[in-house]
Amino acid sequence: MSFGTSRPTRPLILDDIRGARKMLSGVARMTAMEGSRYLTGLVGSPVHLKCENLQRTGSFKLRGAYVRIAGLSPEERAAGVVAASAGNHAQGVALASTLLGVRSTVFMPVGAPLPKVAATRDYGADVRLHGQVVDETLAAAQEYAHDTGAVFIHPFDHPDIIAGQGTVGLEILEQCPEVRTVVVGVGGGGLIAGLALAVKAVRPDVRVVGVQAEGAAAYPPSLAAGRPLVVGEPQTMADGIKVGRPGDVPFQLVQELVDEVRTVTEDELSSALLLCLERAKLVVEPAGASPVAALLSDPGAFKGPVVAVLSGGNVDPVLMQRILRHGMAAGGRYLSLRLRLTDRPGALATLLQALSAADANVLDISHVRTDPRLGLTEADVELHLETKGPAHCAQVAAALREAGYTILG
Repeated sequence: MSFGTSRPTRPLILDDIRGARKMLSGVARMTAMEGSRYLTGLVGSPVHLKCENLQRTGSFKLRGAYVRIAGLSPEERAAGVVAASAGNHAQGVALASTLLGVRSTVFMPVGAPLPKVAATRDYGADVRLHGQVVDETLAAAQEYAHDTGAVFIHPFDHPDIIAGQGTVGLEILEQCPEVRTVVVGVGGGGLIAGLALAVKAVRPDVRVVGVQAEGAAAYPPSLAAGRPLVVGEPQTMADGIKVGRPGDVPFQLVQELVDEVRTVTEDELSSALLLCLERAKLVVEPAGASPVAALLSDPGAFKGPVVAVLSGGNVDPVLMQRILRHGMAAGGRYLSLRLRLTDRPGALATLLQALSAADANVLDISHVRTDPRLGLTEADVELHLETKGPAHCAQVAAALREAGYTILG
């Protein structure tokens, strides 16, 4: 099964995905499905996590990339392939090409995280850093394809890519035959299009729900308009689903087969990533955590058993550190306060005693003495505290007020 480099002459069908699965035998892992007691309790019915973050290269992208490149003609393979990506697609194309003995060139943005650049090189690709944003990187890759004859491997807008990603849906049906709802993150739409085709062809009663980041949600307006629309300057920490326009090929399938596309906020994404790490002991990138974010934001909206697809786990350690701090703040685990004190010996020690009595851990503290709004004997103190949740935050603030402190912000 292959559509080569031309546009499809017929619609994708279930047999294409079954053929892709045979092709991927021994290449892509059948990733684990883990139950989540916490989410099960929250939703009120069983919730399972489909762990594509544990797939080879750290995401589902290997599936589609391998099927696409394996379907090339000998002449196309000889010309090599080229791709543009900031992370997951880059690594999927690099490994798939190496496994198939095809030369690969991958363009990545200049600011791409160093671990992802190193991994792509280690998988065998010739990595070229170009452009500050993905659009510039994409243009460079397409120009390279035009100049050299290399085949451009699109991350989501091709039937072979979609067929490969659809194998996730076949595995879900085997691993959780009683499933009633599948929740999956959506960027350009390749994963959800293939997954929905596989699931609906076998179990049309299963509800398929897509999730996009609120700041990069091209599908809701596109579905309302009946055609792919461009979202200007998508903004989200979830770079795996940070796509400004749905792909033409997946859009048709999403329009026909997907029951709903929801959006989640940045706070919800960071809280979901933190939950995956703390409760499930799984490292998941923000895009991969988007289905969990949807469950957290509206648990009553999903009929179980539910399968949430954790689509990837390739997160830069520096970004992970920032996201975890953000998630802890969103979950009431951090508290920042500004207080006014009399600037005299012992005033700070008295404040710290009050905080200790309230069981708040001081992470950072700074004095402000030069603000023109301060009196001659006054000082402001900025505090960053580690707390135990929203209720504890309220208790700490109440204890400080009871001790006579005025909280300025």
